[in-house]
Parts: sequence; C-alpha cells; structure tokens
Amino acid sequence: MASSKPSLSFPFPVPAPDPSDEVVREFGPLLRIYKSGRIERPLVAPPVDPGHDAATGVQSKDVHLGSYSARLYLPPVADSAKAKLPIVVYVHGGGFVAESAASPGYHLFLNRLAAACPALVVSVDYRLAPEHPLPAGYDDCLAALKWVLSAADPWVAAHGDLARVFVAGDSAGANICHHLAIHPDVVVHQEQQQQQQARPPPPPLKGAVLIHPWFWGSEAVGEEPADPAARAMGAGLWFFACPETSGMDDPRMNPMAPAAPGLHTLACERVMVCAAEGDFLRWRGRAYAEAVAAARGGGLGVRDAAAAGVELLETMGEGHVFYLFKPDCDKAKEMMDKMVAFINAP
Repeated sequence: MASSKPSLSFPFPVPAPDPSDEVVREFGPLLRIYKSGRIERPLVAPPVDPGHDAATGVQSKDVHLGSYSARLYLPPVADSAKAKLPIVVYVHGGGFVAESAASPGYHLFLNRLAAACPALVVSVDYRLAPEHPLPAGYDDCLAALKWVLSAADPWVAAHGDLARVFVAGDSAGANICHHLAIHPDVVVHQEQQQQQQARPPPPPLKGAVLIHPWFWGSEAVGEEPADPAARAMGAGLWFFACPETSGMDDPRMNPMAPAAPGLHTLACERVMVCAAEGDFLRWRGRAYAEAVAAARGGGLGVRDAAAAGVELLETMGEGHVFYLFKPDCDKAKEMMDKMVAFINAP
C-alpha cells in the first residue's frame, strides 16, 4: 500500500553536510571541538541569574571585574549577626574548560553552603580554556582572592571577616585552590608579616577545602593504573587546557612532584580534602592529604591529623563531584555538614 504522506521536494538545492562540523577533539561530556572552531560544552546546563533564593533566604549578586567576574552570596543573618562572617572563596570545577559560577549545580550548592555556615561566599567565574588557555584561569582566581582580601566590595567590607578566609573548590577548582594557597604572592605576604611582628601572625587563609581535587602525575600512587598509556589518557585534558605545560609532573598538576614548592609553605592553617570511592582521582587526593599532613609533622590518624590541621573525608559508594548531581542524597548532606564544621571550627 502506498504511503499517504506526500513526497518532499525542495525548490532549492539542499547543501551537503558541512565538513567543518566534523568533531576533531572530544573530552567526554565536558568539551567538543569542531573543525570549524565551534566549541560545545554538552554537560553545562543553562546559566541561572543571581538574586534572592527563596529556599535559603540567601541573596546573590554578580560583580564584573575585567577579565573575570564573581558571584557573591550573602546569608539572611548577615544584617543581624553580631560578628562578621567567614568568607569562602569558591572555585568551580569542569576540567578548566567548562562550567561557570552561574551553573545551576554550583548556584544551588553555594546558596545552601552560605546559609548553613553561615558564610559570605564568593564564587569565581574565571576564563576557560581553550579560548583562554591556562594560566588564564589561575591568574583570574588569584586576582579574585586578592580582590576579596582587599575588601573592595561593600558586602565583603561590611560582613566579611578577613581573618577567616577560606578557599574551596572541586576537581579543577580544587587544583586552583592549592595553587592559590601555595602561590608566592600569598606565601611572601605571610613571610613579610612574620618579619614585621614579634609573634608569627596567622596565615592569610584560615583554611582550604579541596573536593575531589584534580591532580595527576607520571608515577602512579595508591591503586592508580601504572600503565603509561592510561597515565597519558588521564592527563589528556590537562595538556589541552595548558599547552605550555612541562608535563604530567608540572607542579600545577602534580603538587608532590620533585620540582613543586614544599607543601609546608601552604599559607593556610587547616586543610580539608574530600575523596570519593568511585572517583579515579581518589588515590591522588588521599596521597595529597597524607603529604600535606607529613609536611606539617603529622599523619592522617585522628590525633595526628588534628595536630597537623589536615582532614580527609572519603565518601564511599559515590563518584566524582556526586554532590552536584545528587544534592539531596545523604552523602551530599554529610559532606556539607563536614564542610560547615570545618569552616566554623575555631
């Protein structure tokens, strides 16, 4: 029986598929590069605007600062609080190539974090590769941290406690947080203060929270695969985002490499590292926590960790940045509670 649908005809020639649409590079769901130069970020959801969050009462705003911007979160207790609030400078993940401060998952998480602490949160919207190869992202986040420490923003000046500044981030953002805490500008500032005062002053940063940090290296740690091909695959996106890198043992990617600055110079009082059982970066995060604790003369035992100012939270049964995809699960709530306790600890 003949189809009842009419045949299609066009009054103009139908062009052949444009070969420039051919995908030439792809990094999972994060990034897709076409031959024409077009770039897609399939995993990134449409951005959300700042404003009043009905669920938490948190107010947010965007501040544009030249090459980068920041989204600030102010909890409802800010105006009535007798004391100023801790400040959390948050750096989003996304392999240095995706996501933003306006991504829905981060906006939800940081509204909740600001309310739960309560804290003034500053989420950095840094430039992304490949349009802006590293070190652009590092540079933007360092500038943002200095901007926060200068109290140039009215919210920071009125409500932020500059003696309790934390850096926090996930995945590539956690990598950047380590970079901030060990950057010469921050470390030298600390050393200059020590020379000017009889007593050693507190570090510029109260603490750092590294969630599922993206570190890597040429040599395997823990149960990481030792096969050279697997190690090269694990660093493929790093080479793409940072074309001028010296390799997998670039100190920015491997903070435990021989050429990396000593971890004892981290300019923060305390460090919290979060790892997830199903994350291929799990062993690298644990090794980093152990190395920081050792550099401070301690270990990861309960007593040693407290003395060294290092905490390790390992979440079983979950994968990389699970809390962004399952924000209401019990494990995500546990991680939030641990972060709040870490930020509010004396």
